[in-house]
Amino acid sequence: MADEKIAATNRKARFSYSILESVEAGIELKGTEVKSLRAGQANLKDSFARVENGELFLYNMHIAPYEFGNIANVDPVRPRKLLLHRRQINKLAQELATRNVTLVPLKVYFKNGRAKVDIALAKGKKSYDKRDSIHQRETDRELRRAMKGGR
Repeated sequence: MADEKIAATNRKARFSYSILESVEAGIELKGTEVKSLRAGQANLKDSFARVENGELFLYNMHIAPYEFGNIANVDPVRPRKLLLHRRQINKLAQELATRNVTLVPLKVYFKNGRAKVDIALAKGKKSYDKRDSIHQRETDRELRRAMKGGR
């Protein structure tokens, strides 16, 4: 996608969780949060989403206060409403209730001038799964080095 600018990524999400399915959601921002997000002043570490009263909210996402802002700056870690269609929210709520999964944000980006969040249904990895991921990554790296050196 040519006009997609990534503002923040959750690098630990793919390491700590097995991603089952992801969905793109809009995010409701206030005031100077958009300017901070465009400047890349966001952090998705330890953030998660939850369905409450038929609405989807993102928790623990930190958007730093805009440095040129004024009293209109809001709480950096306030819960933010995610915008999805009703049936998408109901489907996610059903998945959360029946399976042992969680909603984890993968990245925040701008698409056609609007802030979007990539939310994934994820299942937590055990420590041995994480070790397997590290081993696989190192094996792939060594294989790429061997292929590059052979040319």
